[in-house]
Amino acid sequence: MPELPGTQTTRAATRAAWALAGMLAATPAPGAATTGPQVSDAAERAAISAWRARRIESLTSDSGWLTLAGLFWLQPGDNSFGRAASNALILDNAALAATAGSFVLSGDTVRFVASAGGGVTHDGRPVTALDLTSDAHGEPTVLVSGALRFFVIERAGNLGVRVRDLNNPHRLNFQGLSYFPVSSAWVLNARFEPYQPAHHIKIMNILGMEEDAVSPGAVVFVRGGREWRLDAVLEEPGDTQLFLMFADATSGHETYGAGRFLYIPLPVNGTAVVDFNKAYNPPCALNDFATCPLPPFQNRLKLKVEAGEKKYAGMPAHK
Repeated sequence: MPELPGTQTTRAATRAAWALAGMLAATPAPGAATTGPQVSDAAERAAISAWRARRIESLTSDSGWLTLAGLFWLQPGDNSFGRAASNALILDNAALAATAGSFVLSGDTVRFVASAGGGVTHDGRPVTALDLTSDAHGEPTVLVSGALRFFVIERAGNLGVRVRDLNNPHRLNFQGLSYFPVSSAWVLNARFEPYQPAHHIKIMNILGMEEDAVSPGAVVFVRGGREWRLDAVLEEPGDTQLFLMFADATSGHETYGAGRFLYIPLPVNGTAVVDFNKAYNPPCALNDFATCPLPPFQNRLKLKVEAGEKKYAGMPAHK
């Protein structure tokens, strides 16, 4: 599941979006290709049931969003980390030493220097000092202390330490998800309108950080007797899916207030299949420590999308 797209792929994604838009330039005439594909309710229920099972499996896994237990933004220099109140970064967790060590930020590099007896390991071996790779460069370097896993993330040029707790109460007490009834009426053939060149759209995340995202085009569909459009995002060059962030008239009522996410297959011959039964909550609906992107203004619909995931009953109180 996505958070704020990384700037390191923006230029490459732009080039890929230009190529994608060029390949898909032969779009249907306005008003065409907006009815649903031929899919029965029974087939759609079976497909969505399997999709939901995979989502639950991902959420409740060791690397799922329910394990997030902390997020600390780094300042230049030493950032001591541990359970004691004297640290710059404080995590009150019994699996962590009073001072486990220090994250040293110099420019755009982070080095972890362990405290004696801090109990921090990497790949099963005790750590003394280690340069850390952030998630901006693929898989981050993961440090371990008991049931805790911590690593460096980059968002909008800011470096921080994300912590997972495999015994997080959010994970252990997960209440399951609730949904609107599955209906094939919410599986739509949308018209894809490519942008040539690709648009750069401003995406704000829930923490107020802003980045560019690359939009190769918009999907346009008919509902309630009128057309609606959503700008799509190409997250990485070579992706086989487009990413939609949207809010609608159910947001803040039946569904999460900040909107929902949806992935769709790449369009074929100017037509994109949009299955709103697969609309799901961003990780911020489940945990305080995610950095979710928010739907851009143009993707906020005055339409009730009564399909997909509803509010999470166990969402953090401040949401």
